[in-house]
Amino acid sequence: MKQSSANLQLTAYVNDKFLPLEQAMVHIEDRGFQFADGVYEVVACFGGGYLDLDAHLQRLERSCAAIEIVLPKSLEALKDLVQQAYHKNPYEDAMVYIQVTRGVAPRSHVVNQAMQPTLVITVRDLPLPSDTKLRTGVKACTLKDIRWKHCEIKSIALLASVMGKQEASRREVDEAFWLDEKNHMLEGCATNVFAIIDGVLVTHALDHQILGGITRDMVISLAKDLGFVVQQRPWKLDEKGLTECLMSSTTNAVMPVCAVDGQAIGAGVPGEIGLKLRALMLEQFEELRHAKV
Repeated sequence: MKQSSANLQLTAYVNDKFLPLEQAMVHIEDRGFQFADGVYEVVACFGGGYLDLDAHLQRLERSCAAIEIVLPKSLEALKDLVQQAYHKNPYEDAMVYIQVTRGVAPRSHVVNQAMQPTLVITVRDLPLPSDTKLRTGVKACTLKDIRWKHCEIKSIALLASVMGKQEASRREVDEAFWLDEKNHMLEGCATNVFAIIDGVLVTHALDHQILGGITRDMVISLAKDLGFVVQQRPWKLDEKGLTECLMSSTTNAVMPVCAVDGQAIGAGVPGEIGLKLRALMLEQFEELRHAKV
């Protein structure tokens, strides 16, 4: 059992060194700081068991390739560093954050010199999915999509999501969902979003408008295991037969969304299918504690 975080020093990894978190720093001309020129992943760890670590690292590799950054470590070496970072920190359930930027160079938009990518790994406490909102479900609002056109890349440039979350907070709701120009539901600022329409699980297809969430993949897999048809297609909140709306992320697992823009979804209470998917996902999270890497 790990000790309380109040009694232990937090440790970070920066460019081949583990060091106390308060000493972990990067250069002021790092392109991640200057241009948000980098990508990231957040890996959930439940008591030493990682949630799809390989899938996270493979997505990190794809994101790097998409913006022409060469990963400074092999995937196997990264896996080892993630485990070391977890064990050097006090949290039993943890979020392991991995960030890769293009590196340090005099500020210029054009990349005109070879540079060593910056690799940072930090560890924080993982908030467990809460049941406190299950009675009423969460509330959300919709916003016109203002993000860039490569949301499939897990970029550290999250200003639009910050703005969306701020707007959701002002409206006193839990999440904001992005709508395309035809009012199709895309995804949330920090979640993927689903609907149950005529008993079918529907979510937007993977393309440049959404990120392929690891928890999203779990929802789809669990639904298929339960015998549900899954459709990945554009969809709208006003479709006939829509009885449930769900959002997914590591910290939410699967959470029923019972009101959007002040309008009740279905009966306005958490639905049977969403609750079943949530229960199964939480079971899988618990099983990770007994299947440590």
